[in-house]
Amino acid sequence: MPNRTLLLNASGEPLCVVTVHRAVALVMTGKATVLESGGRVLHSARAEVPLPVVLVLTRYVHVPKRRPVPPTRRTVLQRDDHRCAYCGGGADTVDHVHPRSRGGRHEWTNVVAACVRCNHRKADRTLLELGWELPFRPHAPRWSFTVGGAAARTEPAWSPYLVA
Repeated sequence: MPNRTLLLNASGEPLCVVTVHRAVALVMTGKATVLESGGRVLHSARAEVPLPVVLVLTRYVHVPKRRPVPPTRRTVLQRDDHRCAYCGGGADTVDHVHPRSRGGRHEWTNVVAACVRCNHRKADRTLLELGWELPFRPHAPRWSFTVGGAAARTEPAWSPYLVA
């Protein structure tokens, strides 16, 4: 039985992850409706509620603009799904596409996940010098830590609502 529920704003954007207890309270008070359930039903003496996995609020809630997520090792690996940008294998470190020693900046558009082998082979050279190409263009993720990319792996039903 899942113990977390994804809460979406009335516009469909992910807001946060709440406990099942809080999710049921939101449904029972009419503040949210169940978009997806776990196929099970929660029973009380007077009511039955489908086990909520994804909820949507009935009214739009204004959310102040969130600060951008910084490109740390953890967040870059999360964005790139722990896959090396160069060979596609498992990644455990990050690499600057345009090396910092040559004026490259530590920002989302210049940092990718990499395996130790590719990171060592690339060293402080550019992709052009090596003849390598990136299979994607690095970008800043649109998710926040409350509903980050790792959440989609733990709760597959959330994936359609957490488009990065």
